[in-house]
Amino acid sequence: MTTRVRELLSRRGLHLTRELGQNFLIDERIAARLADKAGVTADGSVIEVGTGLGVLTRALAAKGARVVTVEIDSGLVDALREEALLPDTVELIHADALKLDWDALVDGLAPPVRVVANLPYSAATPLLRRMLDLRSQLSDWSVMVQRELAARILAATGQPDYGSFAVLHHLTVDVAEQLTLPPDVFFPRPKVQSSFVRIWPRRTPLLEPDELPRVERVIRAAFAQRRKTLQNCLRAGGLAQSGDRAALEAALCEAGIDPGVRAEAVEPERLLALVRALGCGA
Repeated sequence: MTTRVRELLSRRGLHLTRELGQNFLIDERIAARLADKAGVTADGSVIEVGTGLGVLTRALAAKGARVVTVEIDSGLVDALREEALLPDTVELIHADALKLDWDALVDGLAPPVRVVANLPYSAATPLLRRMLDLRSQLSDWSVMVQRELAARILAATGQPDYGSFAVLHHLTVDVAEQLTLPPDVFFPRPKVQSSFVRIWPRRTPLLEPDELPRVERVIRAAFAQRRKTLQNCLRAGGLAQSGDRAALEAALCEAGIDPGVRAEAVEPERLLALVRALGCGA
């Protein structure tokens, strides 16, 4: 498969770039497993980010679902179309997934709508954050990411990777790591292992529909300087009401949090309680 990929890229005059995080899945058997693990069926629709050479796209389409795939690289888009690398049933969009009107795209598809993607390394974090905004519109999203990013999503309180990203995911979604994949199933081979992670909205929501932006502001301030206490991080982030230290201490007390503790030692639910205790000052 690697030889065929090299020949195709050479014939088309294509050069992969680190800036776009281009590491294509080239193992068709793995692609079929990923489509299974993502729960893709003939019902509903799938949005894929990063078409690459279409290996995963074809596996998704083989399940019978409607597939819309998004590719940023114009050279790859031309190759996919001119070399007929995708089934006729697949809709290929030439666009930057970070600039897409995701609401319009999702609303225009038959539910249930899920996202399945080998996310470009360079865009994985902001795209995953965007998925949290779309959680009420999506059935789930299954994504290939670097193992270190998967660790940041899955980390529990007190673990080294526990931070704002883990807290935001814990408060909004459930997460399960499905597979760990070695570098040799990609081209070019990355220097790290990859994890395939499936994420879906919590059945019992912890947040109100419009609460995430306010929660995120506090959580990011809480973890902004990991060596400082939670109280000092929040003060540095301007989250003490009118600079009132007493008000901040009162909010921490109401949430059941020791003012001298660091954010990494505080469970997500207590951090949520703190956000609510801070009220409009957050």
